[in-house]
Amino acid sequence: MVHQKTSSDTLTHQPPRPAAAATLLALVHAQGEVERLSEREQLLSSLLVSVNAVLWAMEWETRRVLYVSPAYERIFGRSAGLLLADYREWRDSIHPEDLDYAEHSLVQVLDTGAVEAREYRIITADGQVRWLSDKCYINQQSDPGKPVIVVGIAEDVTEKKQLELELHRLATTDVLTRSSNRRHFFECAHHEFDRACAQGTPLAFLLLDIDDFKVVNDTYGHLEGDQVLQRIAKAGRGVLRRGDLFGRIGGEEFAAVLPGCAPTMAMQVAERLGQEIAQLNFSHEERDFAVTVSQGLANLTAEDATLDALFARADAAMYEAKRQGKNRVVAG
Repeated sequence: MVHQKTSSDTLTHQPPRPAAAATLLALVHAQGEVERLSEREQLLSSLLVSVNAVLWAMEWETRRVLYVSPAYERIFGRSAGLLLADYREWRDSIHPEDLDYAEHSLVQVLDTGAVEAREYRIITADGQVRWLSDKCYINQQSDPGKPVIVVGIAEDVTEKKQLELELHRLATTDVLTRSSNRRHFFECAHHEFDRACAQGTPLAFLLLDIDDFKVVNDTYGHLEGDQVLQRIAKAGRGVLRRGDLFGRIGGEEFAAVLPGCAPTMAMQVAERLGQEIAQLNFSHEERDFAVTVSQGLANLTAEDATLDALFARADAAMYEAKRQGKNRVVAG
């Protein structure tokens, strides 16, 4: 009996594929894997280019930079190749005033495993100052004996920082005179008062009021009155020492706090300020005029339990200067 071939027999007894065919199939499969990997690599590369933050990795002991993302060159304006060759490229770009903080805060990552509240300034290759928020982490589970790798992400937060500074300026500054406003002035004055009491150092409180300012506004107009306020504020900032406080605390009233200033020197500062203001020249529609100020000076004593007591004595002395004929300093 003749056995008829069935389709199942055909499938069961297929001859083996030639070696060349198997190799070709393996190559096709491998090529597909390579293409998929290439697509992923291209996608990752595109993502890294688009992120406005520097991703970095560094070997801790040697400070060798293992990786830095493309944003480094965009934000720092420096060559990534040079940084990969020498970590000091990053260190040298940090603003001198922030260098100690940046280095010490980085060391903390060894103890905490992560440092996230780290902000410092850098100076770009073209001289721009930019703010970075630089978060860094280490793998605490790394095997003993293996190098400690620190990874981080440094985000350019310059615009955010500038907005914060502008909001702070608006909250603390008198818009017209660019001096401290009343709230900010007294906040700082309370701090200086507490410090002077704790350290036993001198402190002077100076209060000055423009003489007959209402006449100026009524005669020459409020715009000219604003000019008077602005120029007196400028004179105050010019005469006072570095570290002194100066602010506009009322309509035509200014105040200063002089930390570490002995009574004799405080009186000299007040008299020089009065002279500078009296020498200012103003003109409105071909009419020249000048202004003066009456000042009250109070120096810190052991009896001054609060800043308010010092302020009250300066205020009383200022009104005494008005009664004595204006354009003078009275110590109270």
